[in-house]
Formats: sequence, structure tokens, C-alpha cells
Amino acid sequence: MRKTVGIVGLGAMGRGVAASLLRANFEVAGYDISADVRTAFAKSGGIACNNIATLGERSDVVIVLVVNAAQTEQVLFGEDALVSTLKRGSVVIASATVAPAFAAAMSKRLDAQGVAMIDAPVSGGVVGAAAGKLTIMGSGSQHAFDACREVLDGYAAKVYRFGDEAGLGSKVKLLNNLLCGVHIVAACEAMALAKREGIEPQLLYDVITHSAGNSWAFQDRMPHVIADDFSPVTALNIFVKDLGLVLDMADSADFIAPLTECAHRIFMSAAKAGHGLDDDTAVIKIFDDAAQMRAVLKP
Repeated sequence: MRKTVGIVGLGAMGRGVAASLLRANFEVAGYDISADVRTAFAKSGGIACNNIATLGERSDVVIVLVVNAAQTEQVLFGEDALVSTLKRGSVVIASATVAPAFAAAMSKRLDAQGVAMIDAPVSGGVVGAAAGKLTIMGSGSQHAFDACREVLDGYAAKVYRFGDEAGLGSKVKLLNNLLCGVHIVAACEAMALAKREGIEPQLLYDVITHSAGNSWAFQDRMPHVIADDFSPVTALNIFVKDLGLVLDMADSADFIAPLTECAHRIFMSAAKAGHGLDDDTAVIKIFDDAAQMRAVLKP
């Protein structure tokens, strides 16, 4: 029999993962803090749970798709949380972007309760989640991966396992976000300079996306800039958080990451200027203020 899958966090990513698993004929239970979201989930064919503990009772595998470490800890170990009702032998797939040490600590705490954990950050965004084509950067025991193979395949196109140790998946995710963050800032810098030099943005986009300077960030993100539409797909504050985690990881390894540090400063400056809840491409708005950029780059 197919496992019952619980999903904690039915935001844009969680909704997409849930829809993919429902299409794959899994029984899917879901919890979200919003009652309206739970109601909509039930109408889509899922089993809406009014609290996390009830979801834990029903589920063989639970995917935690919340924003950060604090929310992950609350879901797993807070009041009426998963650990109070999860069956021994069940598996938690933890997918928030968190510090690697945090992931390792959560895995040990769950293991003490007889529950396995896969450290499983994802890439692919809202579109990938809805299409069932996420990339999973995972680590955890082979037994846990084997137990969840059909579940993982139900919402991911690529599943990578980096070893037994929880935290390795989170390290890979931070490396991915290092590249994404730096590339977004670089793409915005190029587009802002083009604007200053009187180059038509759409024409530049057409040229760069067919040239060696292209990147996923330029191709995916610059249409937001060209349309002057900064409604959030990924909020700018996410990169303030994630690049901060990259710098913490680098610092713990006595590693200097100058490009990450520069990009982090630029994102933080944009957030302080009031753009933290806008799309991450809103970072371009601070390039027109030369004094502000000099302050950001000052050693």
C-alpha cells in the first residue's frame, strides 16, 4: 500500500508538492496555519488537518516545507508538534533552508524518538513544485531514502543523496543559493548599467540570453526588471537570510567568500531601503543611488 504523506506548510511550494503527490495517487494530509488554505486544500482532494499533531498521527512520511529553522523546530518539537504523534519508523523530510548544524541536530533529536530524517532542501521554485519536477539535495540514511523513494519521485525530477550525515544536503543547498544570490546581483548590476548607458533593456535581454554571459538568474529574473514588476516570486529577504547562512558556513570553515559577502551587503542595503518583501530583483533599485552603493562597498 502507498504511504500516507503529510505536508506541513501549504504555501506556494507546499501546494505544488501536494498537488504533485495527489496526481501520483498518494493520500496526502496537509496542515497550514491559515484556515482558508486548509479549506482550499480539502477541496483539491487532500485531507486537511486542523493541527500538526493530527497530521503526524495520519502520516507515514511528513514533508516539512516551512520558511526557516525556527519554524522547523516549532513544527517538529513545539507544543502539539509532530514528535508527539509520529509513529516509530516514520520519516521526516525536512526541506527548509537552514544551517547545516541545525539540520544535524534535528536529525539526532528525531532519531532518539525512532523517527528518521532526510535533510532535503529543494530547488526548482513554485513552477517546479507544481510540475513535480523539483531537485532534491538530500542526505540521510539509505534506509530512509529507500523507504521514501516513491514519495520523493512523486514530486521531484532529480533526487541526489550526498551521504548519511544530515546537514550535507543543507550545505549543498547553501552553495546553490550562493550562486543564485551572486548571479541575481550580477544580472541586476548589468541591467542597471545598461539602463544608465541608454541600452534598450529588452534588446539587451535578447542578446545576453543568446550569448556567453547568460545565466539562469539573468534569463529567469530579468523579465521582472524589464516589466518593472517587483511583486514577489521569491522575496528579497530570503536572500538576506540565505546568504547570511552561507557566510556563517564559510566562517565556520575559515573560508573567505568575498563575492557572497558583497552580494549579501547589497541585498541587506536593499532590504533596509524598504524592498525586503518585494521580489529579489528589487535589489536593482539601489544601483541608481551611487552614494548608497559606495557606502555598501566601503570596507
